[in-house]
Amino acid sequence: MKRLFYTIAGLIAVLSFSSCGYNGMVKLDEQVQAQWAQVQNVYQRRADLIPNLVNTVKGAANFEKETLTKVIEARAKATSINVDPDKLTPENIQKFQNAQGELSAALGRLMVVSERYPELKANANFQELQSQIEGTENRITVERQKFNEVTQQYNSKIRSFPNNMTAGMFGFQKKGYFQAETGSEKAPKVEF
Repeated sequence: MKRLFYTIAGLIAVLSFSSCGYNGMVKLDEQVQAQWAQVQNVYQRRADLIPNLVNTVKGAANFEKETLTKVIEARAKATSINVDPDKLTPENIQKFQNAQGELSAALGRLMVVSERYPELKANANFQELQSQIEGTENRITVERQKFNEVTQQYNSKIRSFPNNMTAGMFGFQKKGYFQAETGSEKAPKVEF
């Protein structure tokens, strides 16, 4: 009799967990982690292109060494910040985003400064690398958007009733989003 009681109680528990969305939360958590891996993948592609870009630029006579140094330092910092997919808190995402933002800014300065060097602009390797970096930046934007979308689905699921009770019991935590860079709400000032 006890055995039948425990079997029925276990079956009720399984059914109630399934109706409270536990399996759906696990599925969404896995999607967030998979999309995070894709975000890291495209950022790694950019990091892998940078040494080739720096070496190509080094060949330009009298190129500003300070600009190259800043790109190299920003790349080192950006690649040193890794976020565990299980710890995608808003704070950890912000640290990652800040380091990547510094690298984006350094790359932007490098591209602007390179405009002053006609021999560099004419270099086929430089043009190809510049094109690849532009394409990679577009991929980063797309993957960050996809990450935010699956994160929003996950966060909505764990915060809605009755899923929030199941989420609390099993430790499902809210994930962080990529945010717009500080100051991006202001239009850039263009002067001729």
